[in-house]
Amino acid sequence: MRILITNNTLADRAGSELYVRDIALSLQNRGHTLIAYSTKLGDVATELRNATVPVIDDLSNLPFRPDLIHGQHHLDAMTALLSLPGVPAVYVCHGWLPWQEIPPIFPRILRYVTVDHTTLDRVIYEQRIPEEKVRVMFNFVDLKRFQPRAPLPPKPQRALIFSNYAHEDYVKTVREACARFQIQVDVIGISVGNTTDEPETFLPQYDLVFAKGRSALEAMAVGNALIVCDVGHCGPMVSIENFDKLRRLNFGIRTLRTPLTVDNLAAQIEQYSSAESAEVCRIIRQQADLEKTVDQLVNLYEEVIAEYKQLPRPDPLVEMQAAGAYLQSLSPMLKKVLNGEIPRASIIPAVEAAPQKKKPYLRRVFRAIRGK
Repeated sequence: MRILITNNTLADRAGSELYVRDIALSLQNRGHTLIAYSTKLGDVATELRNATVPVIDDLSNLPFRPDLIHGQHHLDAMTALLSLPGVPAVYVCHGWLPWQEIPPIFPRILRYVTVDHTTLDRVIYEQRIPEEKVRVMFNFVDLKRFQPRAPLPPKPQRALIFSNYAHEDYVKTVREACARFQIQVDVIGISVGNTTDEPETFLPQYDLVFAKGRSALEAMAVGNALIVCDVGHCGPMVSIENFDKLRRLNFGIRTLRTPLTVDNLAAQIEQYSSAESAEVCRIIRQQADLEKTVDQLVNLYEEVIAEYKQLPRPDPLVEMQAAGAYLQSLSPMLKKVLNGEIPRASIIPAVEAAPQKKKPYLRRVFRAIRGK
């Protein structure tokens, strides 16, 4: 198959960017042809190119017509759909809050994928997308990279805050809680200017990790004890008892129900158990293998391509109306940005960072609609 994958950015090492990297490499290893597209390129784009996965920031440079669009983030996914008439799509929603993650409605998006039950609710209940069009595929870990560490000590000695959002207050609270147990704390993440492209080499050096989402999965796959944690709120220490519930919620926003205080964190640190964490590691490695998720994606891609071939030819009028509805949905947000009610970079960083020589997004959309 020839697959075009879109994403808001391919710059910083964050969740959806690394999701693209991992599935692209796995698909390429299976003999499929991949191209990744975003208007904002950076470290992850470089990593993809170094692994011989082509990356573009202008769809006019697309060297072939894909069989399928794997769309992530509506601006980029819709740009691809309108630039490539006649190509079916799968749309993957990674987040509950980000504006960029809103699932677009368009006739050629035949399936939607959500990474947990929180994003499932966003797709079904907020966007009113029929449930039969939606699949849940939980997030994964590249188990070849993230190998199990040696058994944890009876008491934790070193802890890691593994987060791109670990600002000063967050770090201070975690450190004060850990100080009660004589635990040393380090931080890895964009907000502290300390990032790594090889977290698999750092995680085995720690006993206890504070993280959420993808970072939490990677830590548990290595065998670290894990407290679900983020700016302002925390969740529980992951255990055998609460694992299934937390997994369905991707160790994310719905699991962060407790205020981030020293006492609340200390109460969770007291739940530390090397035996429990070892069992959690075993379960994660059994359930969250990257290759199993890619198996599911390949089956879904083939299903969508086969279904699309059986459908009547797309009605240009229906697609024009859907494109118009999509552009209308952008209007309130863009007007708030232009009026200064919302900071521009916080809402549309990919558009804000696009080179000036590129055509404005809306002009490109209108040209795609007209078929030029």
